[in-house]
Amino acid sequence: MKLLNDAELERSWAVANSSMNRDRGLTGANGYAKELVFSPLDILRQRLGAGAAASWLDLCCGNGRALHDASSEFKREGVLHRVELLGVDLVRTSFPLPVANTSIRLATASLHQWEPRHPFDLITCVHGLHYLGDKLGLIARVVRWLAPGGRFAAHLDLTNVCDTEGRAMNRALLKRFRDFGLTYDRRRRLLMVDGPQTIDFGYGYLGADDEAGPNFTGQRAVNSHYGPRAPG
Repeated sequence: MKLLNDAELERSWAVANSSMNRDRGLTGANGYAKELVFSPLDILRQRLGAGAAASWLDLCCGNGRALHDASSEFKREGVLHRVELLGVDLVRTSFPLPVANTSIRLATASLHQWEPRHPFDLITCVHGLHYLGDKLGLIARVVRWLAPGGRFAAHLDLTNVCDTEGRAMNRALLKRFRDFGLTYDRRRRLLMVDGPQTIDFGYGYLGADDEAGPNFTGQRAVNSHYGPRAPG
């Protein structure tokens, strides 16, 4: 099996042409609220209700429709000026945001390198980790981006995280998650943590397999391979 590095993976058809989140809204049959089992709006409203500003970072955001839906709702409530909405995706897509809507920013970037400029109250990655190479590395980085009391939620299929022999690392990862205070819903394949964390999973990333085939979503996914961390 040939494992791809970050640059090769991002040129892969399985990643660059993924349509998983291209038009996913905030609500509805496959909206963010249903997929995450909580409403992003409610998380942000808690901050706003305490008199603070609120910020949401959506990774692998597709065309940003969920952020646009949130912007429209907060505008209706008269609090949009206190909300920051930022979406990041590898592939630039088009979605007709209103010209005057300055509360949303959409960035085209590789999550292997991208970093935010400040912490966020809510960070989501709805079915986006399926297409990333170093899944564990990104999780460890993202939890450091949370503001105090903030929440990170992401879908992760443990069958897509493999050891050097190509075996899924389910049992070892579940223990690591518990050790670091991360909760994992096995039925929904949903990983969640509240509050910033410093995490070291203890593995070295080896590369990705873009020929892994469909995962629980029914769409093609990427297997990420890990081994013992190299000395130093």
